[in-house]
Amino acid sequence: MLWFLLQLQELEKIFEMAVKGADDEKIAAATILCGASLIRGWNIQEHTVNFITRLLSPPVPTDYSGKDSHLIGYAPMLNVLLVGIAPVDCVQIFSLHGMVPQLAASSMTICEVFGSCAPNISWTLTTGEDISVHAVFSNAFALLLKLWRFNHPPIEYRVGDVPPVGCQLTPEYLLLVRNSHLVSSGNMLKDPNRRRLATVASSSSPNPIFVDSFPKLRVWYRQHLACIASTMCGLVNGTLVCQTVDVLLNMMFKKISGGSQSLIFVTSGSSSSSGTGSDDTSLRPKLPAWDILEAVPFVVDAALTACAHGRLSPRELCTGLKDLADFLPASLATIVSYFSAEVTRGVWKPVFMNGTDWPSPAANLSNVEEQIKKILAATGVDVPSLAAGGSSLAILPLPLAAFVSLTITYKLDKASQRFLNLAGPALESLAAGCPWPCMPIVASLWTQKAKRWSDFLVFSASRTVFLNNNHAVIQLLKSCFNATLGLNSSSISSNGGIGALLGHGFGSHFYGGISPVAPGILYLRVYRSIRDIMFLREEIVSLLMQSISDIACNELPRQRLNKLKIPKNGKKFGNVSLAATMTRVKLAALLGASLLWLSGGSGLVQSLIKETLPSWFLSVNSSNQEGDKGDLVPMLKGYALAYFAVLCGAFASGVDSLSMASKRRPKIIGRHVEFIASVLDGKISLGCDPSTWHAYVSGFVSLMVGCTPTWVYEVDAELLKRLSKGLRQWHEQDLALALLSIGGVGTMGSAAELIMEASS
Repeated sequence: MLWFLLQLQELEKIFEMAVKGADDEKIAAATILCGASLIRGWNIQEHTVNFITRLLSPPVPTDYSGKDSHLIGYAPMLNVLLVGIAPVDCVQIFSLHGMVPQLAASSMTICEVFGSCAPNISWTLTTGEDISVHAVFSNAFALLLKLWRFNHPPIEYRVGDVPPVGCQLTPEYLLLVRNSHLVSSGNMLKDPNRRRLATVASSSSPNPIFVDSFPKLRVWYRQHLACIASTMCGLVNGTLVCQTVDVLLNMMFKKISGGSQSLIFVTSGSSSSSGTGSDDTSLRPKLPAWDILEAVPFVVDAALTACAHGRLSPRELCTGLKDLADFLPASLATIVSYFSAEVTRGVWKPVFMNGTDWPSPAANLSNVEEQIKKILAATGVDVPSLAAGGSSLAILPLPLAAFVSLTITYKLDKASQRFLNLAGPALESLAAGCPWPCMPIVASLWTQKAKRWSDFLVFSASRTVFLNNNHAVIQLLKSCFNATLGLNSSSISSNGGIGALLGHGFGSHFYGGISPVAPGILYLRVYRSIRDIMFLREEIVSLLMQSISDIACNELPRQRLNKLKIPKNGKKFGNVSLAATMTRVKLAALLGASLLWLSGGSGLVQSLIKETLPSWFLSVNSSNQEGDKGDLVPMLKGYALAYFAVLCGAFASGVDSLSMASKRRPKIIGRHVEFIASVLDGKISLGCDPSTWHAYVSGFVSLMVGCTPTWVYEVDAELLKRLSKGLRQWHEQDLALALLSIGGVGTMGSAAELIMEASS
């Protein structure tokens, strides 16, 4: 404890130095905070994160009287902080401590200030390094976009019942979360974590912050959304944006436009100015970063159009784009946004990666194919051959070809890493969303440049087999069930479990090189990109039922299936206990519920309970047509579905009434109980096995009574009475009484009547 207090005192001194010290002391203090202090144990790390977050919103000096923002004077220190916390691992640390919303708000403020300044200010550090306004802005902008996670491809903005995880993480949302930390509710401030977040948030600004507080960022953000929604338009001749476009094009392609003929034409009809062959610095516009970013989409569109029509060679295109990104590194984000949107539109002709015009993946494409086959070997999924069509298969959409060619021009050094961290995930997501074999081609190209990334790139390429093939997804899900339940082995002693589902590592550094990857890890990499998730409801239920049949056939002797009834106290048949069978049934239900919740969240769970389960009970299932021998397998299926349904509901809405998701639960559960009661009343006829239905109702009600009593209390009293009546018809008096006893005041009379009947 004494050691911790001493460490904390040292951190406080360093923080005071960063706030009040000389410029050199501020830089040194910021460097220390972003070093070992940030990756220490939890207590030290928590305070370090708080100090760094507060330093990104430094207070206005008491003697400050300038017209510009006081943040300009803190530029060297801010730049050190932004660079220091730029690595992905550091961002994860801030996320673990709940600081992402406040960090985003601070980054927005820095972007707004430095992005509005003309690049006529620079600072020289003690190391001799010069930093400019554009450099500070680009580092803050790159950090903001990492926090925002903007680089999901536009396909994730699709309209559907269940939006993908992560697509709601917008700047507005981050600011709303930050503002919620300022709420001074007494109950909230009793929580020490909430109190800590409120303190940090109020230290930068005690008032709520909204996107409208950052007009330049708001304009760029709207343009970003417009770029995703439709093709580029709206460039008007003579405007400042049009002039900026011409200047940027002239800077990027100065060697080409140095002659008498203009080679680049802006899509609106204006042409770029012909260069005069002057030096590089004279061609670079002295404009604020936000003005440049506003023009970048039009610049990239014009350059890509020129390349498509043969006025620019692929090499010239990539060189020009790299010059633009070097001039303003933040422009890479807009380039990423534009390319991502254009690939999904499908209006650009594909290009051949032949090694002449565009880089060729032929050197190791066959090796990538073999590694993909090894990775997927355990799933039983067929990998489409990359060699069947010869070199003609090595084609990419023009925007994707330009994008990957641009990224491989970057050096793999620390300075470039911050911006490759932006482009890399976007490139991977974008290539994965394109038709096969775009991602293997991209992986082959990047593997040639960075062999140490080979495992990651090949693994990413392997998951694209599933993205446009629902049959492959079903096969992967089946492999998850088989691995977890130990159904791959002929030995009934095989237990499967989490180790079999998730595996114990992956990579060529393991003994024997690349080996099959556990199916659970593959699914964790695939599920976010599955476009049609609604089919997973029926498929997971079907796989669950098939797994129950397989469990029964593996665990219990076949010749006894006709004679068995569910015994009590784990009675044994042969050498196998039915209690062990029920353990595996529960495990199968838990896996199915986890996969469903993971894939589609509360929306998919709601549709399962409201639509899929009732439809399954009403239909004549194939297992019923084939005939499960005896009563055991149908009963096991009913219990499995009961566990599955309750677990899905618990994942989606919890077991209490504290979460916001629980507000929708009474309607969903009430509708399902209405369906059960109507069947018990004889109003609805079922197509499933009666033993399955009996086991499902008994299991579902027992789990609600024993594990989720709040659900019972939220159901209408009349429904509970009808359900209790049906249970009594099945001679389930104890369960009926337990249901009524926790149903609230409305069921107390019925519970008393049932007690009197039982005692008479």
